[in-house]
Amino acid sequence: MTPTLRQMRALVAIARTGSFTQAAALLHLTQSALSGQIKELEALLGVKVVERNTRRVELSDVGRELVPLFDKMLQDLDGALADIASRKALRKGVVRVAAPQMMACTLLPHVIAAYRLEQPDIQVLLVDCPVDNVAQRVFSGEVDIGVGPERDALPDIGTQLLFELPFVAVCPKGHPLARQATVSWADLGRHPFIALQGQFTERLLRDMKVRHADAGGLQPYSEVTFMTTALALVAAGLGVTACLPYAAPMVNLHGLEMRPLTHPELTRKFYIHTRTTRTPSPAAASFTGFLLDFVQTL
Repeated sequence: MTPTLRQMRALVAIARTGSFTQAAALLHLTQSALSGQIKELEALLGVKVVERNTRRVELSDVGRELVPLFDKMLQDLDGALADIASRKALRKGVVRVAAPQMMACTLLPHVIAAYRLEQPDIQVLLVDCPVDNVAQRVFSGEVDIGVGPERDALPDIGTQLLFELPFVAVCPKGHPLARQATVSWADLGRHPFIALQGQFTERLLRDMKVRHADAGGLQPYSEVTFMTTALALVAAGLGVTACLPYAAPMVNLHGLEMRPLTHPELTRKFYIHTRTTRTPSPAAASFTGFLLDFVQTL
């Protein structure tokens, strides 16, 4: 025994206007259709909700009790539907994005700023984290999308290629490697190498082995969590490191030099990670498309 939305709207409209004629006009119904809705409601409840006479329309005691309840339910429903419509039309929304710290302080702020110019009412929240935690943040539902390199697969996580870039060597100005146009991995291995913890070094050594390169000389002198820390150590003269070209703003900030890494040329693919078991919100889908287009223009 559940009243329909039409029946609830009919009773609320009559309570507001005190007239079948005005209530019917408010709901864009004929008076007979409105009267039919009230009769159906009364038949459903087994009691009168409207007392009719030749002069005016009054609510019964039951009708007066139901109107505030129906009105609140309708307002909540209409508000929720309006919110969904706004999100679908990209008039509002929130997108949570996880990214490695280096990308979070170089590439993504520019993407978010450009996106805000197109969609000023969409809020993009950036979550910076260790590179190995990006997909996990997506898996846990903490964020809507993650941007990071390939890592061990997690269930229900889909990937979409964002870009592929080659590694570059990073060293201080005046360093012997800075005098070379290109740097081989063997050259890099002759100096204290500062690496990232986790899968960063493991995948480097694996890729070198696949490419039949001499990886024996590449032994990390120090391993840190964030590439920003690695760059600070290089700037202090404590070693050299390798990163991807998108880190150039931070490399320049520390006054360091970048050189192409060769023999072999190794690349890293970065992906957009999303949950395959959840349909992305219109805002998340919009930002993902914008990010893909933005990277293509670089």
